Amino acid sequence: MNNLLRNTISASKWAIITMFLIMIIILGACSTKRHIIKEPLKEAGAAYLLEELAVNELQFSWFSARFSIDYIYDKKFTEFRGQIRIRKDSIIWLSFSPALGIEMARLKITNDSVFFMNRINKTCLRGDYRFINEYLQTNIDFDILQSLIIGNDFQFYEKSKFRASVDSWEYKLSTSERRKLKKFVKHDETDAKAFYQNIWLNPENFKITRVNIKEITNDKKLNAYYSDFKDHKGQLFPFDIVFEIMADEKITVKVNYSRIRIDEPLSFPFSIPSKYKRIY
Repeated sequence: MNNLLRNTISASKWAIITMFLIMIIILGACSTKRHIIKEPLKEAGAAYLLEELAVNELQFSWFSARFSIDYIYDKKFTEFRGQIRIRKDSIIWLSFSPALGIEMARLKITNDSVFFMNRINKTCLRGDYRFINEYLQTNIDFDILQSLIIGNDFQFYEKSKFRASVDSWEYKLSTSERRKLKKFVKHDETDAKAFYQNIWLNPENFKITRVNIKEITNDKKLNAYYSDFKDHKGQLFPFDIVFEIMADEKITVKVNYSRIRIDEPLSFPFSIPSKYKRIY
């Protein structure tokens, strides 16, 4: 009985020692990983991350995909399906359908205009970005919208004021005042849209995993989360995206992409029947 007790105590000691050694190895590995991640930031800082981000962004002239969307607003859930087409820096075109597959709405967005038609109630609108901003309760332009849809950084906004850090094993770029580059500010834009922004990057492939935007003049926030990255002809693309808009009410939009096509020329059909009632 005494031998059995001694053996049990001995086995327990070895188990404790083994677990202790495993913890040391894990913590050591984490420390090494963190050191490796931090190392490039010591000399180059944010410039290093911005350069790697640009190199690894989705490169395209034409983009199309199928999608499914879960839209949640005021605790109400709506599901859409459809397709999206983009000609870079020019047109974003979307077609929305319910589960039955019959098109119920179509949307075309250009650099300065928004066109929308609802086939269910036979209404349409032709306007500017006030429609999108009122609907999403935020303030965006074509560059921001295009970038958020595909998981790239904004092209026409300054990059000189970013700070670089490491956050939860990812790189993080932060700026307290990001503005549109002056050469891209249109004469009718009131303020070049200054805002706070954080960008999180995967340290292995430098793809954006999360974006946080907060407008300086109010409490409106937008979060975007990118996941399920898959290789498409040598480029990584996030097939799952979640957008959270926090304004007067919280809006959540969950997007799942499929049937990605890149650099295949596209058409953007948009013809509003004469009998449709204009609402905006």
